Amino acid sequence: MKKIELLAPAGDLEKCKTAILYGADAVYLGGKKFSLRSRASNFDIEDIKEACDFARSHNANIHVTVNIIPHESDFEGIKEYLKTLEEIGVTAIIVASPAIGQIARKVASKLEIHLSTQLSITNYKSVEYFDDIKPDRVVLARECTMDEIRYITKNINTNTETFIHGGMCVNYSGRCTISNALTLRDANRGGCAQSCRWKYHLYDGENKISDDEILFSMSSKDLMAIDKVYDMIEANVSSLKIEGRMKSNYYIATVVKTYRKLIDEIYETKKRPDKDRIEYYEREIAKAENRLTSSGFYDGLPDESGHLYGVNGAGVTHDFIGVILDQDDDYAYVQTRNLYRLNDELEVFGPDIDNETFVVTTIIDENDENVELVNRPMSVMKINIPFKVSKGDMIRRFHDDN
Repeated sequence: MKKIELLAPAGDLEKCKTAILYGADAVYLGGKKFSLRSRASNFDIEDIKEACDFARSHNANIHVTVNIIPHESDFEGIKEYLKTLEEIGVTAIIVASPAIGQIARKVASKLEIHLSTQLSITNYKSVEYFDDIKPDRVVLARECTMDEIRYITKNINTNTETFIHGGMCVNYSGRCTISNALTLRDANRGGCAQSCRWKYHLYDGENKISDDEILFSMSSKDLMAIDKVYDMIEANVSSLKIEGRMKSNYYIATVVKTYRKLIDEIYETKKRPDKDRIEYYEREIAKAENRLTSSGFYDGLPDESGHLYGVNGAGVTHDFIGVILDQDDDYAYVQTRNLYRLNDELEVFGPDIDNETFVVTTIIDENDENVELVNRPMSVMKINIPFKVSKGDMIRRFHDDN
């Protein structure tokens, strides 16, 4: 049986490479045109080609979102764009409009067509409806339960993709118009302002009923389905998707590595992870996840506990300290991201290293002077690390308020 794919997001080239190095089998990204998430950095054609070349050298694939809901004026240049994506080595496009899928079949037939979650596919008959464009994969709606996913995969021959981690839209499968109303930006044509995550005063008539300290939010908790990975594999889902093209490099590395380890463990042991293992992986995610999480719709319709409403977000358990640039016989060279001090206990993780800890006993700054504290982001320091590390490994520290 083919191993389930781990599909990660990337908002820029650095994040794309990080996702692949930390274990993603494929990365999805958006181009400058025809894509949602216009606030993400997004990729020009040269960047997409570099991403494809890098992915190919690491046995990974690149998927490009072409997922706007197009109006008549939005089709200009689409044929040339799809042909170019095919030529530079893109594996698949993710489409929310059957029209774009039909065009791709005619002008760029080597591209796989993946139907976006925006099509709200919640049953196998909906998959059959799109047989005329012969999609290679359907991204099931986030609103599907685990039982529905099992039933769908049993009744279709098309590959399926499900979300396993990340943001949840308050509207059905992302088809939201709140941004249109509040900011005159069309969320379905790349302009989502994430208005559901803003903080609001809530009124009943003229009486304010929201708390002044904790304002009202319409957004859902993020999805974290660590405990559903085994079920997805058992249900013959083809790909597990992490949401978050606007997330940080550190977040991408942490979340991708965690799911990579879990997937590999399941295939190696051929059994469902027990409660202790699930809790271990959830603690790993918490080192980067700064929003409260739930299991979404997988166990059934969420109640009010699945929404943030007046709840503040969760704090991460760890701070991102820096990135390893190099190491010689004496020191590691670290590009700083957050404050740290002498005698701090830090943790290193990377593609080939798992949570190795050490105590900082030496910090040498760019003037070759010993210092006790580092608080300049992007400065490069020499510090003692008593074990082998590699370029691109990351350093973090248990979060405290001191």
